[in-house]
Amino acid sequence: MIVYPDEIHDFLLHRHWLEIYNAAAKFLDKHLKGAKTAAPARESQRISKLDTLIRGGSLIDGAGTDAVKADVGVAGDRIVFVGDAAKENLQADRVIDATGLIVAPGFIDPHTHADDDLFDPKRAANLAYLTQGVTTVFIGNDGRSRIPLGKALEQLQSQGVGTNVASFVGHGSVRQSVMGMSDAAPTPEQLEKMKSLVREGMDDGALGLSTGLYYAPGSYAKTEEVIELAKVAAERGGVYDTHQRDESSYTIGLLASIEEVIRIGREAKIPVHISHIKALGADVWGQSGKAVEIINRARAEGVDVTANQYPYVASGTGLSASLLPRWAEAGGRQETLKRIDDPAIRPKLIAEMEQNLKRRGGANSLLILSVSGGGADRSMVGKRLDEIAKSRGKGAVETALEIIKMGGAGVASFNMTESDIENFMKQPWVMTGSDGSSGHPRKYGTYPRKIREYVLNRHVITLPRMIQASSLQVAETFNLKDRGKLGPGYFADVIVFDEKTIADRSTYDKPEVFAEGVKYVIVNGKVAIDGGKYTGATAGRALRKATGGV
Repeated sequence: MIVYPDEIHDFLLHRHWLEIYNAAAKFLDKHLKGAKTAAPARESQRISKLDTLIRGGSLIDGAGTDAVKADVGVAGDRIVFVGDAAKENLQADRVIDATGLIVAPGFIDPHTHADDDLFDPKRAANLAYLTQGVTTVFIGNDGRSRIPLGKALEQLQSQGVGTNVASFVGHGSVRQSVMGMSDAAPTPEQLEKMKSLVREGMDDGALGLSTGLYYAPGSYAKTEEVIELAKVAAERGGVYDTHQRDESSYTIGLLASIEEVIRIGREAKIPVHISHIKALGADVWGQSGKAVEIINRARAEGVDVTANQYPYVASGTGLSASLLPRWAEAGGRQETLKRIDDPAIRPKLIAEMEQNLKRRGGANSLLILSVSGGGADRSMVGKRLDEIAKSRGKGAVETALEIIKMGGAGVASFNMTESDIENFMKQPWVMTGSDGSSGHPRKYGTYPRKIREYVLNRHVITLPRMIQASSLQVAETFNLKDRGKLGPGYFADVIVFDEKTIADRSTYDKPEVFAEGVKYVIVNGKVAIDGGKYTGATAGRALRKATGGV
């Protein structure tokens, strides 16, 4: 595939050679017939009028290059001009003055749990993400997705959503639909049914196959089962996205778990993507260096391995997932409750939960974010497990079992180190992803926090690199057509933010506080955030891998 036109365009733009911009475009149009090029759209004389002109900003286009002074012109749902609009006498229905501000492609979040918001018409604007500058979110992560996927995407498209949304087909959902919560290996017939469901999801437009091999029922799957299903996604050009089997020392260990991901990629011949890569818990602190070595070696051997990461020291998960051994969850919730109350099983269960609590860093490391169940004690929200246990006069594990029996709880688990976070963040194959879920500040603050804390305050990475890791690199990794970059011909997903004021405001005590500093957000050419305020636009689309959007 010839890509010279876009490269030459970036080369010229980066060096401010705007005076020969149109001449270069004409040359390319004449001499590179049949090549992929947006040259006709770049010729200003062919643009009669713009819908929106973003003028005077510092443009960071998403490709990793430094900022340049340039204007961005939008017509319909596409970017049609990048350059000096005044010199070309371009007019627009709406002009946004971006003087002193950063203009960038909208962020693409490859790992969210935005499903509940998106499928609720009252919350489908997805403001937690829009206000961060996120214009596209992925759902169906961790092996959990809607089935059938096509029907779900059609619902989102017809209903209207604030951000674009794309989905994986989830291994856990596929397995559960065929086998329930069984911990058995699938029969040949069951495996064929699972393959059929993965194939259907891919044909419906899924980005690829996601797994949650840490969670039941995905945890019951052997590597060979996953490889066979990943082959189906590979046949249709998909990506394998995974919450890997172990991020700590629960089962096979962090490093062996990464090796398993690589094996899946190699044997299924599929690109693999590790979601929210981390070294979780004191047992594996400091192992980021070895993890990076393993991944770099695999990449050098031809395995396409990438990852995403959120910029917080606390993970977010369920109390059951944190502490219960997976064998205790086999068969579903009712079977779990029976095991908890079985005097023959309970001692073994408590002993293993004590070890899991130690891996997590103790009862003080678990902060209750949310509670479930009709009889749940909502006064627990915002308290640590050790504090709750002390108030009840019981041990931490006994208290956790009581909470699980009442319906469970969401927790923030403070068990990562900044040195590991920074080491992963510096890697060229690590992108940004929020893993956003209710009760954790990352849902409202991931992208501004990464800019404020890790770019501007700590200088771990540069701003162009942060934007690349949050836009074009994600689009290219997951085969989203014409998104993630500020260039003619790309979809007009554009953000404008103030580098001096952008910051996260969500905390563990008050997680649902919108970020600050993002002044304008344009989704598919429509202004969704205007001067920092939501306009009511629901211009997002249900994206399908095969077409890039519908």
